[in-house]
Amino acid sequence: MQLKHKIVALGILPLILAVSVICALVIVQNQRLGEQQAQLIEDSILASKRAELKNYVEMAMSALAPIYDSGRNDEQTKQQVLEELSKLSFGIDGYFFVYDQSGRNLMHPRQAALVGKDLWNMTDPQGLLVIRALLQSAESGDGFQHYAWEKPSTGQVTGKLAHVVMLKRWGWMLGTGIYLEDVERATQQARQEVARGIYATMLDIGAVALIAVLLVFVCGVTLNASEHRLADRKLQMLNQRIMNLQEEERSRLSRELHDGISQVLVSIKFQFELAGLQLEGNDQRGLDTLRQGTERLGEAIGEIRTISHDLRPSLLDTLGLAAAVTQLVAEFEQQTGLTIHYTHHLSNLKLAEGAPVALFRILQEALTNIERHAHAQNVYIDLQGTRKQVQLTVRDDGVGFRVDVAHLPEIQGGIGLRNIRERVEHFHGQLNLYSAPGHSELTVTMPVSVAA
Repeated sequence: MQLKHKIVALGILPLILAVSVICALVIVQNQRLGEQQAQLIEDSILASKRAELKNYVEMAMSALAPIYDSGRNDEQTKQQVLEELSKLSFGIDGYFFVYDQSGRNLMHPRQAALVGKDLWNMTDPQGLLVIRALLQSAESGDGFQHYAWEKPSTGQVTGKLAHVVMLKRWGWMLGTGIYLEDVERATQQARQEVARGIYATMLDIGAVALIAVLLVFVCGVTLNASEHRLADRKLQMLNQRIMNLQEEERSRLSRELHDGISQVLVSIKFQFELAGLQLEGNDQRGLDTLRQGTERLGEAIGEIRTISHDLRPSLLDTLGLAAAVTQLVAEFEQQTGLTIHYTHHLSNLKLAEGAPVALFRILQEALTNIERHAHAQNVYIDLQGTRKQVQLTVRDDGVGFRVDVAHLPEIQGGIGLRNIRERVEHFHGQLNLYSAPGHSELTVTMPVSVAA
């Protein structure tokens, strides 16, 4: 073999070997990076979904708390809870389910055929005893469980993440879940992007290597030993460029990963479908809640509870007037910092239809007037009932007001007192006002329809 051929061989063979090793390292490193990115995406999405599921379950528990915490265990109460849960949903395939401790399905709004069936021995395609695993997770684990389940909207069996809790007094397992197709799509997309990146990197390295081989070949044929030293320096530059290309590719993949995660996280947050529940309930404030949701995700649950409470306190329908007033007093005391002394004794009185709501609104008006105008430090609320009537008394130690002109529209606060008077008159009740500096008192008396 001629010397020039040996020089060319000595220049080309190490280059090819180095490029091959570099290509192998780039492939291995990029594949490893791709798997790390895919795992990071999956972990991030699953963490967000766990938080989302936990919020949904807490929302359901909050909605059911007034009924469940009442201590009632009759079948009518339990059926009411199941009916309320069946109405809650989020998205197309978001729903709640209930099982008892023996694995019998008590409520499933999307697959009615399962209701009442014993699913204790039911397994998914991977052989997991789904209901047993859910019960075990609810009783002793963190409440989260992966399994495969049929997606109602498509009829296809797919991966699902569920969060379950136990209603121990009734022996129920309450839970909800989110299907994980988007997780699979996101991780698959990340792997595809890594594969495309590897392919592009290989093309770049191949092009650079080809150019380098041609340069080495030309240099080996036409140049002398000094020119061979120049070729060695070029080879070093080539190696550095290859490393730079690798770092640039990693930076590009990092940016794409960041953008992908951000988009997925934002899309998950936008799945917060609580406003949909209000719209389904013909609540016109649902649109406002939907607009505010993008800016107040952290306060969404609290905002929805506040709006729902303002429209109609759920405790009025579940636990009655005394419990609703207790909640109102606690919220008002926290909001204003005033000291409120609340006593009540209603026994089992049944008021005329609409009277509890009227009394509740009257108390709201009275407390609002105290907050705005009284400059009081203490408020005393007394709610008492007899067989014939119910009496609400609201007293404060504020600056007082002129009773003889307080009802006039031109007087600030007069509209609120006029609304109170109209509500009382509608139920054939009586309204008494007394005010002096340091002692203002509003007394409302309404007849009781029948004794319970």
